[in-house]
Amino acid sequence: MALPVLSSSAVKFRRVLAHFPQELSLAFAYGSGVFRQAGASAEHGEANMLDFVFAVDDASTWHTMNLSKNRSHYSFLKYFGPKNISTIQSYGAGIYYNTLVPCNGRVIKYGVISTDALIEDLFHWKTLYVAGRLQKPVKILAQNENSRLQAALVSNLKSAVTAAFLMLPESFSEEDLYMQIAGLSYSGDFRMIIGEDKSKVQNIVKPNVAHFQKLYSSILQDCPQVVFKHQLGRLEASGIDKSPEGQFAQLMALPKTLQQKITALVNPPGKNRDVEEILLQVAHDPDCGFLVHQGISGIVRSSSIVQSAKTILTAGAKKSVAYSLKKLYKMAKGGLKKT
Repeated sequence: MALPVLSSSAVKFRRVLAHFPQELSLAFAYGSGVFRQAGASAEHGEANMLDFVFAVDDASTWHTMNLSKNRSHYSFLKYFGPKNISTIQSYGAGIYYNTLVPCNGRVIKYGVISTDALIEDLFHWKTLYVAGRLQKPVKILAQNENSRLQAALVSNLKSAVTAAFLMLPESFSEEDLYMQIAGLSYSGDFRMIIGEDKSKVQNIVKPNVAHFQKLYSSILQDCPQVVFKHQLGRLEASGIDKSPEGQFAQLMALPKTLQQKITALVNPPGKNRDVEEILLQVAHDPDCGFLVHQGISGIVRSSSIVQSAKTILTAGAKKSVAYSLKKLYKMAKGGLKKT
């Protein structure tokens, strides 16, 4: 099954990509510079920073080539060499960001992640950092023929739907589903307390429902719990199975790291029970959806804290302050709009 991502031959993205070493297993653009968000004009989108993620098979080799092409993109860490940059990359969410980089008349931010770390995150939600980005619409700019990566991309979308079903009530609207999915990677992220617009999830989903449909339609059409109305171009929930048996089946289909987080929440210390036994108990719990949410928050919280701490090193103090001030400005502007 091919991943139904939104590929684009947009010239501006291709031109940016041409500035970097081409040894990429996956490259995609995401965020408000790519997809319009609610409350933002088209001109504002053009002014926004463009966000990219590059997956590479060998991080040290890629950074070696990128340092020779784009040395100015790096902070003081460039003096420590590509091997040390790769080591720092491996901490937290396993991604190394260069931010506030001028490129082709725009300001860009790009993250570099190893293909293996990305596959691990997509299958198991180890950090839900890049996997979370790929649960929302992105523009794929380059992708090689890595069948394991392809399977991981699809698995990530299926897991997002399963987790959302567990947290949603028995019946819900299509927009409710996409709001739940889009919010997964923000659960527990301390930047949502300070540094991000509180309406961010709603702003992402509302103008982009058609993009979410394109991303999830084939998965939802294969799902017996939803009815896809082709004529109307929308789906309707036909009643999610909230029985203990139904919830147990969904819990068993969740990514490994999330299962471990959920079991840690309900398993008393020192009591040695297997995951299946604990998840069966959770399936009977009226707070099952809340426990899933808490498990996701636990994954996101730890990776977002370490990743943000890394930014001080990878961006340097001056860029870190500038980037944080931009985030705070967007948060304040979102709050004023609400008021």
